[in-house]
Amino acid sequence: MRLSIVVIIAALAIGGIVAISGFMANQEIADIPELSEFSDQYTKLEKYKNELEKINQYNQKVLEDLENQIKNSDNEQLAQINKEIEVVKRVINDNKAELEQVIQRLSKMESDP
Repeated sequence: MRLSIVVIIAALAIGGIVAISGFMANQEIADIPELSEFSDQYTKLEKYKNELEKINQYNQKVLEDLENQIKNSDNEQLAQINKEIEVVKRVINDNKAELEQVIQRLSKMESDP
């Protein structure tokens, strides 16, 4: 049980990092984008924001499940579950920070078409 939770958390963390770094590496912002380029960038950012929100919701669910396991476990499992909770909380905070940046970029793109 613990191994599967650790694997899920690791996969989420690695997947989130890969998605974020891939998205950031593929960003090409021109000085004066044409309308179609602006629309395309905005659409990509909007999709990325939606995916980050889905990841964040899933991570919140994993966190709730881990907290429920704490209530139903013995002392031997508590240390491992607490470590897993800390990892999930870090991933959630990283996703929230990235989501905040994307939302700021979207609002800046909306105000400066």
